[in-house]
Amino acid sequence: MKDPVIIFEKVSKSYPLYHNLMGIKRFLFSFTKSLRAFKNSRFEALRDISFEVYRGETFGIIGRNGAGKSTILGLIAGVLKPTQGKVLVRGRIASLLELGGGFHWELTGRENIMLNGILLGLTREEVRKKMDAIIEFSELGEFIDQPIRVYSSGMLARLGFSVVAHLDPEILLVDEILTVGDINFQRKCLEKMLNFKKNGTTIVFVSHSMEDIKRLCDRVMWIENHNIKMIGEPEEVVSNYIKFVNS
Repeated sequence: MKDPVIIFEKVSKSYPLYHNLMGIKRFLFSFTKSLRAFKNSRFEALRDISFEVYRGETFGIIGRNGAGKSTILGLIAGVLKPTQGKVLVRGRIASLLELGGGFHWELTGRENIMLNGILLGLTREEVRKKMDAIIEFSELGEFIDQPIRVYSSGMLARLGFSVVAHLDPEILLVDEILTVGDINFQRKCLEKMLNFKKNGTTIVFVSHSMEDIKRLCDRVMWIENHNIKMIGEPEEVVSNYIKFVNS
C-alpha cells in the first residue's frame, strides 16, 4: 500500500493586489467602495488543487513560468500558508528553493555551512563532523573562507547543494538546481539525486529540463494556469506538455 507523505487537499493560494489610490480625496469619499475593491483584488497563484506524493518516490512538477510550481514547493516547505484547503507533510524536509536561501551574505562559506546546517536541524557537532565532506563536495577551494557576497550564482548553488547533500533528509525539495553551475558539478548533483532516490528519499523536483524530469521522476504533475492539467507517467505527461506548449 502506498504511503502518502505530502497531501494537498483542495488547496488554493492567492495574494492581494495593490493599486494606486488615485488620490486621497477620492479614496476617502469612496471609502467603502475602495475598501471592497482592495479586498476583492487578488492574484490567484493556485486554484483548488489536490494531489499526493508517496514515500520514496521522485515527483516532478512541470509547467510554464508563473503557473504555480514554486508556490507549491513553498507550501510544502511551510514558508507559505494556503489561502484555502489543507497541506499535510510527514517527514523532515530539506529544500533548495532559491540560491542563497538561509545564507548570511557577510559570513564566509564555512560559517554559512554551520549556519545552514543548524537551520536545517543539525547540531553544531553534527555539522562539524560533516564539514570537510561538504567543503570537498562543493569544490569551492580557497573561496570557502571568503564572504559569500563575492560568490557567483554557480558558487552559491554549489554551497547550497553541498550542505543539503549531506543532511540525509526524508523529503527533499529541489527547484531548478541541476541547471546551475558547470557541467561537472551538474553531473555530481544528478548523481547525488540518484543516490537519494536509491536510498528512499522522497524528492519533489521542479525543472524546465524535460530530460532531467524523465530521467529522475517516477510521476510528474503538469501545472497549467494555476491548475493541475495532468498527473501520470513521466513520458506521457512530458510528451503532452511539449505538444501543448508548441501548439
